[in-house]
Amino acid sequence: MSTAPHTAPEAAHGTGGVDTGRLRTALDARAHRIVYDQYRTGADDPIGQELRLISEVDRAHLVMLAERGIVDASRVGALLDTIDALRAADFAPVRDRPMPRGLYLAYEGWLVDRLGQRTGGVLHTGRSRNDLNATTVRLRVRVPHARLLAEVLELADVLLDRAERYRDVTMPAYTHGQPAVPISYGHYLSGVAGAVLRSAEALLEAGREIDVNPLGAGAVGGTSVPVDPGRTAELLGFTGAAPNSVDAVASRDFALRMLSAAAVLGVLMARIARDLTWWTTEEFGLLRMADDLVGSSSMMPQKRNPFLLEHIQGRSSAALAGFTGAATAMSTAGYTNAIAVGTEAVRHLWPGLAGTEEATTLLRLVVAGAEPDRERMRARARDGFTSATYLAERLVLEGMPFRTAHHLVGETVLTALDGDLPLSEAARAQPAVADAAAGYPADWLEPETVAATCAHGGGPGGAAPDAALARAHRALGAARTELTARQARWAAAAARLTDEVARVMTDR
Repeated sequence: MSTAPHTAPEAAHGTGGVDTGRLRTALDARAHRIVYDQYRTGADDPIGQELRLISEVDRAHLVMLAERGIVDASRVGALLDTIDALRAADFAPVRDRPMPRGLYLAYEGWLVDRLGQRTGGVLHTGRSRNDLNATTVRLRVRVPHARLLAEVLELADVLLDRAERYRDVTMPAYTHGQPAVPISYGHYLSGVAGAVLRSAEALLEAGREIDVNPLGAGAVGGTSVPVDPGRTAELLGFTGAAPNSVDAVASRDFALRMLSAAAVLGVLMARIARDLTWWTTEEFGLLRMADDLVGSSSMMPQKRNPFLLEHIQGRSSAALAGFTGAATAMSTAGYTNAIAVGTEAVRHLWPGLAGTEEATTLLRLVVAGAEPDRERMRARARDGFTSATYLAERLVLEGMPFRTAHHLVGETVLTALDGDLPLSEAARAQPAVADAAAGYPADWLEPETVAATCAHGGGPGGAAPDAALARAHRALGAARTELTARQARWAAAAARLTDEVARVMTDR
């Protein structure tokens, strides 16, 4: 007897458990990073990140102060030079300072100690921590917002690609967990893509709010210093300045709108994951996941667990939790600058966006890697009598009242069940139905035939699928264009600010 089977577990153990016997490939690397991120070492650098954002705002603010003649170029140049050196050192001198009154004052205090009051002390001219914080949070959210939006658009792209690929794969649409009417797997995916693109538009709309510059609003009532918020907006990549100082520092509506849009998307993804979970079971057997998208059992050798779907369901709720936390925190504050709004509410934004992005990535991988079982889908559509509604509608078009046709077709289904017959044969055994069916071809009640005739109301037949896909592709293209334009504007502003800083330092 061969001993080869007995060596397989040792080989699997020797390759880190990649080969489990049943499964021969590792989990997709992107999914692995998301699912096992709790084992990552190292942490983000919130202090460094915030100081970089503050210093970026400082550079724009100082350029504007010099251009307006509010602070002389020599002092502005000294500050810019020192700030750039501090950025190059990754803010090491500031990190070691005590921060009894917060990060910004420790940072500003280091500049004052370094340059003296006459130079270091002019940095905060015409500005408050309130409008500074309102500005930096908008700068900070650009990356996670754009990353989430890009991932949502990638998901939509994959959905549309698979919708076209599987447009001829007939399957039952389900209502109340039961086979209802025949559609195609592609038609289902196209419908999901439409909902995903609506969420993308909602995220785009929420992102438009972060393009407004709050700098210049001061503590809450503006400033008597003749600052130019339009200029700092240009240097920081905003599209314009906030028109009202109270609104500029009191509002973090964009956080609620981003979380709201992400929460709606999360609900959608959880619902899709539920469908796919059912359809990948052995009992349904409609979809099969690739080996690199399933997990094994530590005890049961036969298992192929589509566990990524559970992670999608779990992580897709992150934005909903974030929205609840942020809205609750904001509702305790008056409409002015408030820690409950600017700090406690906003802190829910980051895990909410990150969790939604991860769920979106996982769903994209699953949709791309799930293969429909064409014969099984067709058999479930046929055995589930999904053509019954179409049969009733044919009788209606022959002049029969719908409720009468509904009852008669229900009896026909019973006949099919009792005689273990296909619906077409049972229909020919019913005199009232047989007369109506006489002029139709033999395959007239096959699910794929029925699906192809349902061309009205956005059904899977006729020109409707092509029109829906074309409309979705246009929406996807428009969203990508807007996102690309935003990112290009932000990048161009960063380059322009660097040039302006160099100019001011040269002219001092």
